[in-house]
Order: sequence, then structure tokens, then C-alpha cells
Amino acid sequence: MAKEAAPKLQTIDPAAAQMLQRAETLGYSTAFSRAAKMAPCPIGAEGACCQMCDMGPCRLVPTKANPDPVGVCGATRATVAARNMARHIAAGTAAHSDHGRDIVFTLDAIAKGEAQGYELRDVAKLQTIAPYYGVKPDGKDAKQLAAEISASALADFSGQKGELKYTARAPKKRIEIWREHGVIPRGIDREVVDTLHRTHMGDDQDAEHILMGSIRTALADGWGGSMMATDISDVLFGTPSPLVTQVNLGVLKNDEVNIVIHGHEPTLSQLIARAVDDPELIAYAKTKGANGINLCGICCTANEVLMRQGVPSAGNFLHQELAVMTGAVEAMVVDVQCIMQALSDLTKKFHTKFITTSPKVKVAGATHIEFDEHHAYDIAKQIVKEAIDNYPNRGVTEIPSNMSDLVPGFSHEYIRYMLGGVFRGSFRPLNDAIMAGRLRGVAGVVGCNNPRTTQDKAHFDIVKEFLKNDVLVVQTGCGALANAKYGILTGEAALELCGPGLREVCEAIGIPPVLHMCSCVDNSRILTVLAEMASEGGLGDDISDIPGVGIAPEWMSEKALAIGTYFAASGVYVLFGVNSPVESSEEVTKIMSEGWEKEFGGKLEFVPEPEEIVRRSLAHIDAKRAALKLPPYDPTKFGESGDARMNELLKLQGEELLGALRGAPVMAE
Repeated sequence: MAKEAAPKLQTIDPAAAQMLQRAETLGYSTAFSRAAKMAPCPIGAEGACCQMCDMGPCRLVPTKANPDPVGVCGATRATVAARNMARHIAAGTAAHSDHGRDIVFTLDAIAKGEAQGYELRDVAKLQTIAPYYGVKPDGKDAKQLAAEISASALADFSGQKGELKYTARAPKKRIEIWREHGVIPRGIDREVVDTLHRTHMGDDQDAEHILMGSIRTALADGWGGSMMATDISDVLFGTPSPLVTQVNLGVLKNDEVNIVIHGHEPTLSQLIARAVDDPELIAYAKTKGANGINLCGICCTANEVLMRQGVPSAGNFLHQELAVMTGAVEAMVVDVQCIMQALSDLTKKFHTKFITTSPKVKVAGATHIEFDEHHAYDIAKQIVKEAIDNYPNRGVTEIPSNMSDLVPGFSHEYIRYMLGGVFRGSFRPLNDAIMAGRLRGVAGVVGCNNPRTTQDKAHFDIVKEFLKNDVLVVQTGCGALANAKYGILTGEAALELCGPGLREVCEAIGIPPVLHMCSCVDNSRILTVLAEMASEGGLGDDISDIPGVGIAPEWMSEKALAIGTYFAASGVYVLFGVNSPVESSEEVTKIMSEGWEKEFGGKLEFVPEPEEIVRRSLAHIDAKRAALKLPPYDPTKFGESGDARMNELLKLQGEELLGALRGAPVMAE
């Protein structure tokens, strides 16, 4: 009799496991249980299903009789896979860049004095970014600058010709490569429309050409909409710098009104963070029997307020249902992106009020309180009051005790500052550490959770191996929150998990070995760091020369595909876990790997096994070191300096001194 396979581990997070057990006991479904029951469509998962017209859908499955199937119109597997991939990239670009557009609208409203409750928190950054938009800051007050920058930014969304302004921030050599291939975006909206048009039935039918168009669309996000969103969010809400806060379901409180904010846009959540500290609302909460108001986040809205206000996070993407499952959440407040429709039904099984706020997002069964920046603070207070009024309806609760510290908020400005101070801020020490071999290289490990793989495991296993091999890691979004739950976004992790060279770097600067670089839209911060490293010198003259990789181990979103594409087009070797959405076409797989590497110096590969991701990553890093004629990675050369060595010497000196004192005569009083 065949032995039954062991059940797949759903999560490595004990808090999540506790809530999944509770869900099973109560008989409620979650994304984990639904993923186990719902087998993915193998044809669609591989990109072999075409739904571009009503002659189909066409399922291009090879058979013995027909080993190379085509659609009704004659479309090949390569054309179909490329079209599907391009449309994913266009949707991801639209989502992240539309986030940027809304931030620009808020900046414009502040400039006109029409945005209630907002201010320009970082005027220095406003002045710094002004030249990128073609705006001269001299002699202008902050509101005038804001008005001119917002007008210039909005023009980049609607641009029809020319080049997107922010692409000028890339290294000179990278810009030349983009121009040579004709992929510098003209306008953000134009590129999204261009991809949707060329993938319509009867249009572009050359896989390489389709994917080249998708590169231009993705670049419109990474060096356009997302980068705008990051910069202008810093202007509005403050440029992040490190602080200490907490993550996981243990941040929920039994004796306070719990409000969970979830989604991606910081405009409303920043004001809710202010409203929960309003003395009148705190006093009102006490009249309902609560000891106060507790705000926490889920997903990237969590990262936005985590990195600026220190608001704790209840967890990453797959925690949204689990937070409700505690029975302790008075209100789940959402804006855009990564919001599960299942929340509507689940919140009704508890007392939780499910509130949608974006004009773009309504969910059947939810309460809709539409956000408007012109009345933002009033709306924030209304939402907080709704949550307070719901507190007396709370039933039985079960809040896991699991909670970990983390240090978030490493903006590229702060990284430059921590490496050289106010007057000598520079990426030179980071470059020098790589050149000397103290750091083997750098890695960005980003992206979502996916219930089709064990929650957080790939993020944790990959990063742990990188740290052991002296690779400095930066993380954003749900990937950052994943590893924060296991304590590796703290300084102590450097002593416990790192190789000798990375440990020395962390000791010398006073940083964690994994740098939290904010929300998923803030992957643009990583682009900025890479561009500055290339400009600093010593590691080549382009991003593609740097010994580094980008990884999305548990991706699930179209946004992730847009991010991976703009990093590959910027010269980075990018690896995705889970599965390949273009597996049906060997031609498309080769174009995105071998073809893109030849043309752009970067490539995008899909590798399900975390161990193979690590192996390929380290091999790539070592190859880039060799190409730069840097010394081969040798961890035995390091580890005899820094705080660890100093502590060892002090201990030896202390023992010698103690021995000498023991043999010395006792002095008379």
C-alpha cells in the first residue's frame, strides 16, 4: 500500500499556525485552506491559455498528434506566453504607478491649500527632487515648489513623446543601453496603453518584440510612477530613518480598540495614525470600556506607517484573515491592492467592521467610507470612531503572544548618511567593503507571500544563507515583514547569523544585516542605491557590473512581475521562486534570460527551489567579482577586527588584570 504524503507545511510562523488551527476548529476557510483545495489550472499557470478574443479561449497543450499547437488565429505558444506576460507587467505597472499618481494629487492639493491635515514634512527633499522635474528651486517657497513639481510629475503620466524625466537618474551607460534599444518610456500611461494595444488580438505576434515593449512599460514604473511615489511620499510624510518597532499578531491588544490598516497607499493611513492619538478619541474609547486605541498594519500600508511613525505591524499579506481570526479586531480598514474578497465574509463571522476607503475599490458586503484628501482628517476620525463604537460588540478573543522587534526605515538617504555622516555621506564605504571582499555582494530579497508555498520559508532560508555567505541584504514589502517576524532585522542578528566580513561591517556601522527599505513601491529606493553605487566608482560604471542579485521567493502579484522586469532591464540578475508563468514556451524563457542578459546585462529567471536560487545567486555574484578583477571571496581573511575582536581582547586583558590583582598585596585602609 502506498504511503500517504505528509501534509505540506503551511507556514513557519507559530502565530500564523495558531490561527490556522483556530480556523480549522471553527470551520472557517482561509487562503491557506482554499489554496490546498483549489488546484491551479496547469495550462494557465504556464502561460499557455489565450483569452484575447472570443474565438477561444485557446488551450495550447502539445499532444502526440499535435506537438506544436497554435490558436484559432494561428498564434504560437511563444506569442501567447509573451502576450500574457506583457499584460501582467502592464497591470502591475498601472497599479504601482497609479499609486504614484494619487500621491502627486495629494501634493498638488497641499500646494493649493486644499488638503486637510497634511503638511510638507521634508522640504529639503522637495528641493532635492525639484531639478529632476526640471524645476529650479531657488527663491521659491515650499508650496510654489510643490505646485510646479506636481504639474511636472503629472505631465510624465500623460507624456506622448520624449523621455520620462526620472530616467535621467540612471547611470549614463544604462541610459545609453536603453536608448540603443528604444525602451526609454515616453509617458507612464502611454506605455501601459501601448502594451495593451500590441497584445490585442491580431497585433504584435513576435515574442521578442512583445517583451521589448513590456520592458519599456516596466521601466515607466520603476524609473517613473514608483520612484515618484517614493520621493513624494517622503516629502509629504517624512523621509524614513531607522527606529524600533514590533511585528506579528502579538501586537494586537486585548484591552484596547484594535484598528488594522491594510493595503498600499499612505495618504489615509498617515492621518489615521494621527487620529488614534487624539485625546478626545482616546477619552471616547474609554467610555466604551477600552483602555485606549491600538493601531497596527498589514501588508505595505503597514510598512508605510511602520517606517515613519513606528506603528507596529500585525504581519504580511497572508496575515490579513488571521488577524480577523483573533476576534480582537474592531475595524479592518483597506485602501488598494492585495485585499482578499474573503475578508467580507470572514469579518461577518466575527464583530469586525470591514471598511473600504478608495474610490477605486469596493468589496461587496463591506462598509464604504470614501477617502478624499480635501477632508482627510475628518474621514480618519470618522473611521476611528466607527471602530470605537464596535468595541462593545467584541466576543471571545485569541491573540497569539508572538511578536518580534525590528529596525525599519533605511531610506537611501539614510544609508548614505550612515556610511559617512552629514558632511561625508557617501556610498564609498559600501563599495570599498565589496571591493575588499569583506562583503561578497548585495541582494534585494523582496515580494509577496503565496499560499502555494510555505509562508515565509523561502524568504527566511534564502536570506539566512546569504548572511552566512557575507551578502548584505535589503528587503521591502511583505518580504521584509516575513523576516522581521524571526528577528533578523535587528542588530543582534549580525552576531548570530552572519559570516565574518558582513558581521564586521554591521558592527562598524551599527546596522542590522538585513536593511528594511520600506514598502513594495519603494523598490525604487533600491534602484537609487544601485545607481549611486555605480556612480561612486570601483564597481564598474553601470548597475549590471555590481555583484548583486534581486529575488522574489514567494511572488504572487502582477506588480512583482513589473518590478522584476524593470530590475532586469536596469542590469540586475533577477530570480523568482514558486513557478514560471511562461513555462509553456522555451523561446520566451530564453528571451527573458539569455536574450535580456545579452541586450541589457540583466535577466529574469524562474527557479522554484530556494537552494538553487542561492546557488545561482552566489555564482553570479562571484562571476561579477571576477569580471571586476576583485579578490575572490575568502571569509577566512576577516573576523579579527570590529567589536567582536575588541570584546575578546578586553576579556583577555580583564583576566590578566584580575590575575595580577589576586597576586598583589592588599592595601591598608
